[in-house]
Amino acid sequence: MGRRPKKRGRDIHGVFLLDKSQGVSSNDIMQKVKRLFNANKAGHTGALDPLATGMLPICLGEATKFSQFLLDSDKRYRVTAKLGERTDTSDAEGQVIQTRPVSVSEEVILNALDAFRGDILQVPTMFSALKHQGKPLYEYARAGITVEREARPITIFELTFIAYDAPYLTLEVHCSKGTYIRTLVDDLGEALGCGAHVTVLHRLAVADFPQDKMMSLADLQNLAENQPLDELDKILLPMDSAVSRLPAFRLNAEQSRAVRFGQRLKLTDNHLLGEVRIFTPEGLFLGVAEITADNVLRPARMVVYSEDN
Repeated sequence: MGRRPKKRGRDIHGVFLLDKSQGVSSNDIMQKVKRLFNANKAGHTGALDPLATGMLPICLGEATKFSQFLLDSDKRYRVTAKLGERTDTSDAEGQVIQTRPVSVSEEVILNALDAFRGDILQVPTMFSALKHQGKPLYEYARAGITVEREARPITIFELTFIAYDAPYLTLEVHCSKGTYIRTLVDDLGEALGCGAHVTVLHRLAVADFPQDKMMSLADLQNLAENQPLDELDKILLPMDSAVSRLPAFRLNAEQSRAVRFGQRLKLTDNHLLGEVRIFTPEGLFLGVAEITADNVLRPARMVVYSEDN
């Protein structure tokens, strides 16, 4: 029997809120965070373009099991668009493909924004990571190939006018998963008849994560150089912060043991339905389970702790 591969890094679990800087890819900066924590596993929760800045939650260890919940969560952005120019990527990193005069007023912009609020359909940009026949769309786009994309339903919960200093328009957007801000800006530019592209994009919030807990990579590097790792761990948010919108359900000792072995539980005194966060009597987070209509708790994504837990 072969030996088990030796783990690289520590079994450290939690969520680090990175304040991403401009000009770096989400994956590159995630790898740097992973190394600074000396973690054996890491994953981000929805990439930001190199142009974009702001909140990028990075899950370490077992917290990566709950990253999908953050991918599915709503987000908030502040975006500045330049009117009068359309680019092939819908942002400032692309090539200008069309230039038109800008003769819109603030009133015209405010009226145009109404059509982009609420439940709308959006055709994803070709410069996205969506897959077509196993390849990301951006690979086709870079090869000069355009693929037909179906419009997808999204929700714009809020679309707030911030400022207009022609030709630059600044908005704040609170949106559902799957929303492409570049596409939103491009579509708005077409509605205004002058074209537009993103010049500045800053993610303000992901789900309910606290903005004041964000930290830049430079600040994290400084802490890592001047503090032991166990002190660095204290800045991590708990694993269940990634699923904080789910109701909490505390089990007794016997139930806790059962679900850690993947067993289902028949509940007798319960008023919850759907996905829940489950905890031991002592408050240890065990993972996410589903409570069905017949009052059965089914473990779904469970945390695997080291033997000392």
